[in-house]
Amino acid sequence: MQSHDVIGSNTQKIAQLFPDCVTERLGKDGKPELAIDFEKLQAELSNEIITEGEERYQFTWPDKRAAVRLANTPTTMTLRPCREESVDFDNTENLYIEGDNLEVLKLLRENYLGKVKMIYIDPPYNTGNDFVYNDDFAKSADEFNAQSGLFDEEGNRMADPMVQNTESNGRFHTDWLNMIYPRLKVAKDLLADDGVIFISIDENEIQNMRKIADEIFGEQNFISQLGWQKVYSPKNQARYFSNDYEFVLCYCRNINHFSVNTLPRTAEMNARYKNPDNDPRGDWKAGDCVGSGVRKNGYYDVVSPISGKVFNVPQGKHWVYAPENMKKMIEDNRIWFGKDGNSFPAVKQFLSDVSGRRPSSLLLYNDYGHTDMAKKDIIKLFPEYEKVPFDTPKPVKLIKMLGIIGTNEDDIILDFFAGSATTAQSVFELNVEQSSRRKFILVQINEKIENNPEALDKGLFTISDVAKERIRRAGKKIREELIVKRDNIKTELYNITGGAAFDSNPSSMSYFMTKADETKKNKATQLNKELIDLDSKIESFDTGFRVLKLDTSNMKDVYYTPAETPIQKTLGFEELVDNIKWNEGRTPEDLLFQVLPECNLPLSSKIEEREIHGKKVFVVEDGYLIACFDKDINESVITAIAKEKPYYFVMCDRSIATDNVADNFDQIFNAYSKETVRKIL
Repeated sequence: MQSHDVIGSNTQKIAQLFPDCVTERLGKDGKPELAIDFEKLQAELSNEIITEGEERYQFTWPDKRAAVRLANTPTTMTLRPCREESVDFDNTENLYIEGDNLEVLKLLRENYLGKVKMIYIDPPYNTGNDFVYNDDFAKSADEFNAQSGLFDEEGNRMADPMVQNTESNGRFHTDWLNMIYPRLKVAKDLLADDGVIFISIDENEIQNMRKIADEIFGEQNFISQLGWQKVYSPKNQARYFSNDYEFVLCYCRNINHFSVNTLPRTAEMNARYKNPDNDPRGDWKAGDCVGSGVRKNGYYDVVSPISGKVFNVPQGKHWVYAPENMKKMIEDNRIWFGKDGNSFPAVKQFLSDVSGRRPSSLLLYNDYGHTDMAKKDIIKLFPEYEKVPFDTPKPVKLIKMLGIIGTNEDDIILDFFAGSATTAQSVFELNVEQSSRRKFILVQINEKIENNPEALDKGLFTISDVAKERIRRAGKKIREELIVKRDNIKTELYNITGGAAFDSNPSSMSYFMTKADETKKNKATQLNKELIDLDSKIESFDTGFRVLKLDTSNMKDVYYTPAETPIQKTLGFEELVDNIKWNEGRTPEDLLFQVLPECNLPLSSKIEEREIHGKKVFVVEDGYLIACFDKDINESVITAIAKEKPYYFVMCDRSIATDNVADNFDQIFNAYSKETVRKIL
């Protein structure tokens, strides 16, 4: 019951390549374990090994090795569902996860490995005032929990796990680097082969962030260092230069599989296209037919079919089309010689052939929004607040445009520094605008809100509280706007057709289409299409989100010898103490969500509760997984489940009613569903 052991996995890979370099030793618990014999491995790679003291290009800082180890260390934490704070828990595919993002990322690595198309993060900027995550490298997790004052004896979080990293701190850059490095390293594993990550950052750590990202994602996978114009007017009170922009670093997972989507064209761009000759192919603009330099077959006469005037390229230039192609284009009316035929030839570039616009590395505020717009995005959703309940939001427009560039209609977008949940609202709006079904996974540590009494008075005590309320309000607002738009179209369609479009008798609409003039018929057809599209959007629009909260394992640490095992006397017989924390409020659904990653199922999986012979059974993804954690499960329950032929079946050790059931368990499955993978907790 722990996340993937990266170090163990790497050891196995080395064992496959160099089996003689793997040996055994006694581990910290006194049990034998596999280990790498680095002397032998160095001998195998002797020509490729950098010797101690040898100069090399590297980027390092204090505790970097510990940061790497932290990224590879498995976690025993779990994610517990919180239905009461969720919206449409049973149907949504969106996730909001509350907890330390490093631990959460390790858990996501189990079942979202290579499945995330885009990551956007806006991590804490290292300005001397912002918070950084308090990862401790010198102590084990247990030692740190015991000594830090962050957890009580039961492992419950007591204090804020974030500390200020002031400029007077001698480890000013080091602490920030140690915070960001392991999180990016784990996050990389989640990216799909054609995936992309966008990282918002300011000038304080841009150089270090570039070096870290080069190391983790590979310098060859660097796409661009984008500049986002965060303000719409310069600040005259600035001491030196008005700080008008921040950076957005863009890296892909694999440059050989990555491509960017084009952005929608603006009305201003399309206005440059005209149709002076009434070409039936539509609007066009003139393009150059001449290229620089001399090229074979690039110097020849071109005769205007209108005036007979002869044209040729200037010295040192060439026609970009071969003679035979130029002739075909003139015959096809794709070369423009002006209205009188005396203008220098130009190629007609048709608007219908242009699908979009290539993104620019300069993210101008009119396209991508600005900080003032970001605050207004929140104010619109929280009109009762005088002060925005989050200080440094990003505009919805910024993340929405990045989503267009980096994702397609059914992709997953991850933000593990979720803040006020701008990413969630961006995904909602993008799905409506493009009729898509993008999903989000947001992760946010439960950081307290400071210096905002108004938010505290309204029950928003943490940034997570603000984020969850924002997602609720954003989804509700967008859905209401769609419904109002649909009702307006219905009214207009009713008025145009005189109610025929909504008459239960289909002949009424047929009669209207026969008798109405062409303008009304076209308008009715258009409105009816818009109405169908809106109904489809409202029906499929996922405004929900499933809240999960990071917590300690559902399992107790049971390492007793038989003589030391606690015995509990119940109803006249002795029973071993349960290994699950039922007395700490853990539920069967908590266990189910701890099992989902091990079964390679997404945390948004469809879950159905059924009753089989009086026992509650979880049926996940149409029976791919069936789980039952009730007590006293007998042969009839096991048989009924086996007949469903699930890929996985999971139950508790305590669930088995009698020794006879335990003895017959495998035989029942072998008889009805031999291929089912069975797990006992």
